[in-house]
Amino acid sequence: MQTRRLGNTGLEVSAIGLGCMGLSFAYGPALDRTAAVALLRAAVERGVTLFDTAEVYGPFANEELLGEALAPVRERVVIATKFGFAIDPATGRQAGLDSRPGHIRAVAEASLKRLRVDTLDLFYQHRVDPDVPIEEVAGAVKDLIAAGKVKHFGLSEAGAQTIRHAHAVQPIAALQSEYSLWWREPEQAILPTLEELGIGLVPYSPLGRGFLTGAIDESTTFDSSDFRNAMPRFSAEARKANQALVDVLGDIAVRKQATRAQIALAWLLAQRPWIVPIPGTTKLHRLEENLAAAEVELSSDDLRDIRAAADAITVYGARYPEHLQKLVGR
Repeated sequence: MQTRRLGNTGLEVSAIGLGCMGLSFAYGPALDRTAAVALLRAAVERGVTLFDTAEVYGPFANEELLGEALAPVRERVVIATKFGFAIDPATGRQAGLDSRPGHIRAVAEASLKRLRVDTLDLFYQHRVDPDVPIEEVAGAVKDLIAAGKVKHFGLSEAGAQTIRHAHAVQPIAALQSEYSLWWREPEQAILPTLEELGIGLVPYSPLGRGFLTGAIDESTTFDSSDFRNAMPRFSAEARKANQALVDVLGDIAVRKQATRAQIALAWLLAQRPWIVPIPGTTKLHRLEENLAAAEVELSSDDLRDIRAAADAITVYGARYPEHLQKLVGR
């Protein structure tokens, strides 16, 4: 597996990481724990070194899963986790945002225990909290870094000005935000800002939550607990309208003797040398398929054709329902 550096902080990881949320949260029933541990260890064996989780995935269950699975290979991996949501102890559900410095410290201590580590490799603010100045957030993480509790600071779904203000207090290693062929908004202001400041980008949902693989169409039904049911972009009408993008990927995949997923990931890797996508999966064959994307070489002509085709297609449907859309891009 090739490696890449996330920004100017010296954080080196595999060119493709693993998003772990779906193992225990959001996309239907959680994967059997034994199977999930086996998948995580298989990823390590295949060269993956960046594993992404968060306290809110489960909540808590995903961090505990990674703590168990990765303990034997701790020195070989980089584990990223997140703070920023309040979690109701009575219900275990999200209860708004909370990035107060005291809460950040408490989350860090709890995550260290669940992950069975002495230091958090990469600690992201999950969503920007409008009630807490970003300078205070960055300062709290700076203190955790000074105390040896955290190695690197990150933000998720933050706007360009927020990134600048935070970076001035504590250098940011990476921004985690959605970026793919069907969500290219980061190209407008985010990518230039990251390039200027020397910050890496970790795109989540690089395969459009599965849509870009071609495995989902207008007739697909999701488990009742799958949060795609609430996403406007996954309405049957939107899926039908957005099939044109999947068809284009299919044409290019045939030409390159690859899969749609591999083309979508290879396209992301080709955008900048400091981009590290984190596709998620619960299946070993999909993991292997995704990792093989790092070996797919797209020529300048290929990239031009992909961009021209994507530019010609209008993607329908908001990526989040309104109450969640308000939490991104701040």
